[in-house]
Amino acid sequence: MNDIKSKIAIVLVCILLGLILAVQFKTVENNLGTGVIPTQRAQQLAIDYKRIQDERDRLRNELDNVESKLKQYEKGEVEKDVYLENLYKDIEKYRNLAGYEDVKGPGITIEINDPPVEIIFGGASSAIVDNYEYILQIIGVLNATEAEAISINDQRYTSFTEIVIAAGHLEINGVSCGPPFIIKAIGKADDLENSLRIKHGLIWRMENMLNLDIHIKQEQSIIIPKYKKIKEFRYAKPVEEITN
Repeated sequence: MNDIKSKIAIVLVCILLGLILAVQFKTVENNLGTGVIPTQRAQQLAIDYKRIQDERDRLRNELDNVESKLKQYEKGEVEKDVYLENLYKDIEKYRNLAGYEDVKGPGITIEINDPPVEIIFGGASSAIVDNYEYILQIIGVLNATEAEAISINDQRYTSFTEIVIAAGHLEINGVSCGPPFIIKAIGKADDLENSLRIKHGLIWRMENMLNLDIHIKQEQSIIIPKYKKIKEFRYAKPVEEITN
């Protein structure tokens, strides 16, 4: 009788162990399954993203070529008519003001790097990204000092430019940008640099309070690319059009 009970107990223990092993195996299988699928999906998304970026760059190059040919044609036509020539100059002026033309001239470059790794606190996040309002303040100071064109990591800064934090980097004009941040400004170089280097001013606070590594250099010739996004007005209309 005792032998039968012992055998039954052993069978029950074996069944229980089998059930436990089966559950564990199923759990591991599910975990591996959920790990492999997202990894493959992430790889595919990365490939698709790269392909889209390449296609975007190709289309931008084509657009630049078409715009260049169009300008040559326009200049050839306007030279035949004084009225058209003056009109063309006005259009060029307003395109410059809106940021839709590549421009060059004297000015300054500001390179902003994160602190050295050994003095970064709170993980691997970027001190510049976490305190990106300082970049906005630099833009404000440059505008107040009459900078004629500004870019951040070769993204033209205009009245339509958006700068927002997204997953540890900054989105500028819809383009992901990370440190180092290089700000270029065209204008009177001495005035631009002096406005930033005021004692206990903006750059001083960034260097001494955030330990940022900042270099400002005056340049004889800076090239700032044009604003490449197309802005369409859906709500704002010319006053003349509204009153008619």
